Amino acid sequence: MTKYVINGGKTLNGEVTISGAKNAAVAIVPAALLADGPVCIENVPKIIDVTLQMEIMRELGAQIRLINSTTVEIENTQHPSLKPHELERKLRASYYLLGALLGKYGFAEVAMPGGCNFGGVRPIDQHIKGFEALGATVTLPQGGFIRAQAPEGGLRGAHIYFDVVSVGATMNIMLAAVLAKGQTIMENCAKEPHIVDLANFLNAMGADVKGAGTDVIKIRGVERLHGGSYSIIPDQIEAGTFMAAVAACGGSVLVKNVIPKHLECITGKLREMNVEITEFDDAVLVRREGQLKRANVKTMPYPGFPTDMQPQMTTALCLAEGTSIVTEGVWDSRYRYTGELVRMGANIHVEGKVAVVEGVEQLKGAQVRAHDLRAGAAMVIAGLAAKGVTEVEQVQNIERGYETLVEKFVALGADMYRSDIPDDLSNERHS
Repeated sequence: MTKYVINGGKTLNGEVTISGAKNAAVAIVPAALLADGPVCIENVPKIIDVTLQMEIMRELGAQIRLINSTTVEIENTQHPSLKPHELERKLRASYYLLGALLGKYGFAEVAMPGGCNFGGVRPIDQHIKGFEALGATVTLPQGGFIRAQAPEGGLRGAHIYFDVVSVGATMNIMLAAVLAKGQTIMENCAKEPHIVDLANFLNAMGADVKGAGTDVIKIRGVERLHGGSYSIIPDQIEAGTFMAAVAACGGSVLVKNVIPKHLECITGKLREMNVEITEFDDAVLVRREGQLKRANVKTMPYPGFPTDMQPQMTTALCLAEGTSIVTEGVWDSRYRYTGELVRMGANIHVEGKVAVVEGVEQLKGAQVRAHDLRAGAAMVIAGLAAKGVTEVEQVQNIERGYETLVEKFVALGADMYRSDIPDDLSNERHS
């Protein structure tokens, strides 16, 4: 077990380079299984979720070669063993292996999604609906697995209307449909940048995907995908996390390797909060000197304000002048982390999907937990802004989606480090 120890109260200054997008990488890496030939993927983030995926893919028979710290070559050399693995339980994005394997081999069995727990099981009904529309038989055998079997003759294109906007289902059906016979039309699709990135990757390998980034995606099935090379987009949420940290702590940070257009909803809200942001071609300069001002935030599917930035922004609003209203419009039960902020002196009242945040002058250091990936990022921001020492436990949740977070903040002047917790002490605290 590891924790982060943060001695807060310091402003952040300097430059930080953003890694490849987690939410794109977890779909693009397994998508390489669809190709006949080696696929070279650049700007791959060094995070737990992607590392686990590559371990699973090795067990499935893929050859994976690390070219350098952010570049990987994947070659699918044999018909894989298609049995579920314990590793797949550990990451939510295991279900992208389902779409890729079903599309390539006509059969897949993977564990139910793991990863962040917001207080309930992540629904996969839209994934199942899409696979069944393509002709697959989907069953949920005992043991927490999903099994999908294509009909004789393979998957066939279909018209699919998603009942709710789902990033995961949109990407998973794309993976299954690119090698299906005929045309697939998907309506009410999610429009996030990482969906466009997956489509661009598949097209670079020979797929025919049109309309990604709109609510209607049309896919004409092709016989095969070939190898090639591709670079993953920068991580919109990692960039937003550092921007929110500057808002909370003050200072001036150049956030490099970003696509400013992907950050517009975050940038607009921070400007409303009295944070100065200057945009460049592939960077944003974030400065905060004066008092933070209140703002209302409602999370929505892209291009609305991202749910994955809600905890970080709420943390910054804890230090803003006045009363802010935060409304979670995507996930249920995403406010578990607010109890940790209250222990640090925040004034937050949660009622269902709404959090009322009364700004306070200062947060104080405390022992807190990273309940999930983005809640963990929020705890780090709170610790950096707080007076005194904050210890953040369960940091494995943070490292699922952030690459070298401690090192990046230290380079900006933060006083923080990783520390090992003896297992017996950790168990005693959490019992």
